[in-house]
Amino acid sequence: MRSPHASLGALSVMLLGSAVHAADPAVHAAAPAVPAPAPVAAVPIRPAPKTPFRALHAAVASDHPLASRAGVAALKAGGNAFDAACATALALGVLHPDASGLGGGGFALAYVAKDKKVYALDFRERAPAALTASRFLKDGKPVAALSKEGGLAVGVPGEVRGLGELVKRWGKRPWKACVDPAQKLAAKGVPISWRLAKSFETLASGPASADPVFAKMFMGKPAEGAMLARPELAATLAALAAGGPDAFYKGPIADQIVKAVTGAGGVMTAADLEGYAVTERSALRTDYRGLHIYTMPPPSSGGVALVETLGILDARYQVPADLPKEGRQSPAYLHTLAEAFKNAFADRARFLGDPDFVQVDVAHLTSSEYAGELAKRMKPDGVLPSDAYGSLGPTAKPLNDGGTTHISIIDAAGNAVALTTTVNLSFGAKLVAGGTGILLNDQMDDFVMQVGVPNSFGLIGNEQNAVAPKKRPLSSMTPTIVLDKSQVKLVVGGAGGPNIITATIEVLLNVVDWKMDAQAAVTAPRIHHQWFPDMLGVEAGVPKATVDELTRRGQKPKDVPFVGKVNLVVRTKKGLEAAAEPRSPSGPAGY
Repeated sequence: MRSPHASLGALSVMLLGSAVHAADPAVHAAAPAVPAPAPVAAVPIRPAPKTPFRALHAAVASDHPLASRAGVAALKAGGNAFDAACATALALGVLHPDASGLGGGGFALAYVAKDKKVYALDFRERAPAALTASRFLKDGKPVAALSKEGGLAVGVPGEVRGLGELVKRWGKRPWKACVDPAQKLAAKGVPISWRLAKSFETLASGPASADPVFAKMFMGKPAEGAMLARPELAATLAALAAGGPDAFYKGPIADQIVKAVTGAGGVMTAADLEGYAVTERSALRTDYRGLHIYTMPPPSSGGVALVETLGILDARYQVPADLPKEGRQSPAYLHTLAEAFKNAFADRARFLGDPDFVQVDVAHLTSSEYAGELAKRMKPDGVLPSDAYGSLGPTAKPLNDGGTTHISIIDAAGNAVALTTTVNLSFGAKLVAGGTGILLNDQMDDFVMQVGVPNSFGLIGNEQNAVAPKKRPLSSMTPTIVLDKSQVKLVVGGAGGPNIITATIEVLLNVVDWKMDAQAAVTAPRIHHQWFPDMLGVEAGVPKATVDELTRRGQKPKDVPFVGKVNLVVRTKKGLEAAAEPRSPSGPAGY
């Protein structure tokens, strides 16, 4: 998944160039050179409020204040967290089309207070039934462009089905009510945010789009603050409001999606769309510091990585008093955190994929015993050889088998939603479905096209995440809900490719271990390591003395403009807190 701008995954590839190396033959055998992507406009971290937004009853945290307000309006009109999540997500598709929208997909964790249960909905895109890995190869080698732009890059979109399921199962208001705010925004126009303006700048500096509809709709757009109307999308949203989610998957809208995809070289059919269904999965759970933490299982890799990382930290710092007295920016803590990240991402590369197609030993990877073994293996004053991270032994051999946005919501009844949705790379496949205004995803780039060949985020993998008909590609999305007994304590998740995992974990730890308020937890500088390439991304604000000491311990720090974008809501004794993310034009709302 990718944020609307350069994620650290892409930035790390660009910064390291040919310096990356391979060390684990089970995963990236021949150590191919990592291709450098086109230059990407840096996204500044804007000044953040000194205190968090506070609300007594309910709060919505998203990547745009207008979207958050749409969610709160749904709550005030008699809806609940699930209605609000739908309204907020659809509004974000209008406000930040480079990050999410009707043509994408995602995951949602839903805490239903009356059931006292967390549900996990998987509405990730699937590969079309006729799609095979050979279509992305030429002379036996993957052609990167085919999985990034054009028809072959497009997975069967799941967002509309996912949001429809959320409202149908647990919402209190009709589907039309959650669609109307987005329809009005698209019809009247919305101000271009500084983040979207940066995306337009990056788009203008790149090659011309092969899709004339996309070029007309998104190329050469004005700067920050100018109004952007999307009448075609408004008409589509009006049709969905009237016809329900089915109107997306069959009929005139579906016909235009198929025509656009096949016209651009893809293989999607009407049957692919009509047959798309949401999959309910069992949320992963771990206990940490007396809290019950629920997160997303595969085909998201974020949940497994989060549980594995927390398990390592719990083994290393068994009680809060064990945490370094020098604080969260101390070399000892950040070195431990980086080493834990490496283990989690090494296992991501080796073992994770769509559980509907491959066997994933989630129980082992998320067990406290395994986390304890990894913690013992780590060096407090040095690093390990690359192939020593994660699970070793015979099972480590290959088996046979990015644009993103996140929403966190807690309502007055105690229901909660952590929902992450994406079109993958910025502006997805740069392909619009005819006259619908729907921008289509390029989610197929999240598959492994060939073992050992990094994708656009520098991530590698094996056959577990290889392309297959109707298969869902591995994701980094990490929607997470934390319960204190049977009450929601916090809701968190993020955007930014593989940065989603590390950023979400760090913000969660800032609240739970370092006792920060919501705003401080989100604003604090972050780090990122994804095992391959071997580089520790470090945001501005980490002390130079700490960076120097991390280097001495064997880390390879690189300055990066940002590590992910996180939206967070926290319950306190005085009510709810939500944060404004300075790395994005986010803005919480509530009452």
